[in-house]
Amino acid sequence: MSEPISGAAEGVRVSKLITERGLASRREADAWIEAGWVKVDGKMAVLGQRAAADCRIEIDPRARHEQARRVTVLLHKPMGFVSGQAEDGYKPAATLVIPANRWKDDPTRMAFHPGQLRGLAPAGRLDIDSTGLLVLTQDGRIAKTLIGDETKVEKEYLVRVQYGKPGRLPDAELERLRHGLELDGRPLRPARVSWQNEDQLRFVLREGRKRQIRRMCELVGLKVVGLKRVRIGSVSLGQLPPGQWRYLGENERFI
Repeated sequence: MSEPISGAAEGVRVSKLITERGLASRREADAWIEAGWVKVDGKMAVLGQRAAADCRIEIDPRARHEQARRVTVLLHKPMGFVSGQAEDGYKPAATLVIPANRWKDDPTRMAFHPGQLRGLAPAGRLDIDSTGLLVLTQDGRIAKTLIGDETKVEKEYLVRVQYGKPGRLPDAELERLRHGLELDGRPLRPARVSWQNEDQLRFVLREGRKRQIRRMCELVGLKVVGLKRVRIGSVSLGQLPPGQWRYLGENERFI
């Protein structure tokens, strides 16, 4: 076994390089280094080590195997549950991921194990008063794909609204929903917004600011009375019942 090498005074953290190259999340990278599964230019890396940006990084196959075992769960979040940590007496959505709530028509054959709940965290959020598709994952790569300002993954919502004035929302205001609004002093990315029926809009967004759709609607005089996320990237909510969950299939990808 190669001797560990100390970190260089200059350079980039090896864990950051692993993340930037799309090999793992930052947390996974640190765990791999600590387990002795990472080599930099042929020598075993140590936690906190820095290296040249063009260094050669080798990952032990055991790390890949461990990464592959990590699960991702698709949950139909009902109202009254928060996406992340418990707050104001409301339970986290992750508490619904128990065998009794698994969808009977889950197409995967994966067996449930309590260890799958360890580190299972939401990749994105849904407000307490919103319903629909919520992704919970142990895989940092999936979380990185779905979360953050740079994400390119589409998220589709069905939004029931009421207009605060007589008549129907003017076409000009619908155009503002599509492009032209800003929140917190920053312009929003273009969105696809269209009427599904007389009181329901379909939104397709590529970003996720806090309570974004509700705040967008307020800016054009609409009140949201119901919001449901029905798709994230290539993965749809489908027939998954409220309060139930299933595993992400081996052949399913968000992008």
